[in-house]
Amino acid sequence: MKNPVNARAASLAAFEAAKPACDRVTVATEVQHRPGSFESYKFSNDAGSRIYKVYVPRGEPDRPHPMMVMLHGCSQSADDFAAETQMNRFADEYGFIVVYPQQAAGANAAKCWNWFNPQDQLRGAGEPSLIAGIVGEVVQRNGADPCRIFVAGLSAGAAMAVVLGETYPELFAGVGAHSGLPYAIAHDIPSAMAATRGRGGGATGLNASRAASAPSHRTISHAVPVIVFHGDRDHTVQPANGAYIVQQAHDAHVVQAGDPGLRIKKLSGVTAGGQRFSRAVHADSRGQARIESWTLHGAGHAWSGGHTNGSYKDAAGPDASAEMVRFFLALSRCRPKSGKRNSPQQ
Repeated sequence: MKNPVNARAASLAAFEAAKPACDRVTVATEVQHRPGSFESYKFSNDAGSRIYKVYVPRGEPDRPHPMMVMLHGCSQSADDFAAETQMNRFADEYGFIVVYPQQAAGANAAKCWNWFNPQDQLRGAGEPSLIAGIVGEVVQRNGADPCRIFVAGLSAGAAMAVVLGETYPELFAGVGAHSGLPYAIAHDIPSAMAATRGRGGGATGLNASRAASAPSHRTISHAVPVIVFHGDRDHTVQPANGAYIVQQAHDAHVVQAGDPGLRIKKLSGVTAGGQRFSRAVHADSRGQARIESWTLHGAGHAWSGGHTNGSYKDAAGPDASAEMVRFFLALSRCRPKSGKRNSPQQ
């Protein structure tokens, strides 16, 4: 039986050295952490109400904490996703707040985020407004760093994370999409099902008028950095969707940033658990990674490197949580002054 602790320890060692897991072969002993606080709250606005949980690491920070917003997949809860991703452990280790919005069964019977509804693909409306409102509430209450807020998710949660990067680019400094779908590829349940099967396409008949009222179909306009994980044997959300997220991000960067040539570096490797993977990093002219894509060979629909307590996990894979944390903490939405790294005082 594969040992998920060894795989996670390897990723932690890699993160400590600011290198991806594929570049390291040594294994570090896991550190025992004293837990911080994990509390439940409720946020309401004109779009409805949602429960959310907030993990705050123990101790007084010497500067405002970054924030990770984690969106669960269908049929999951905030607690389930926290257990699966082990993001609270990373919060203790690296000093950031984790926020887990939770979908209401009344909003979706399967507790999926409604990424496919046109009203939930818009700024100031639907679920994007609820999640953005939750973020604003946590920033005010907990004093999080507004320049270093990131959003990531699994499956439907990943699709909603992509929506949030497009609708609130001034709020989120980076997006993580694990086994997700691209922006505005669907406009109702039938088109959502087609998209998950890799057949995201146009609408016909009565559906055409609904598609016309949706956001610009399958395009994004804001170049928010993104890290993507997808198994190439994912039969729940076909891997073509992960490639499409990368393509959308690349096209937006070329248009918005005016940098026609993102430099691509490709790597491959095998984890201690035997999972093969390929990794592509798209960097701008300054060497900053703007897009990072992980293809997990032979993997299905599960959080790579996930803990065995979670409902959708693949313990043998590269630790997606560790790699997302590494990618995110190298980013800031606020531009540094005089070429120096941005700080909360600037």
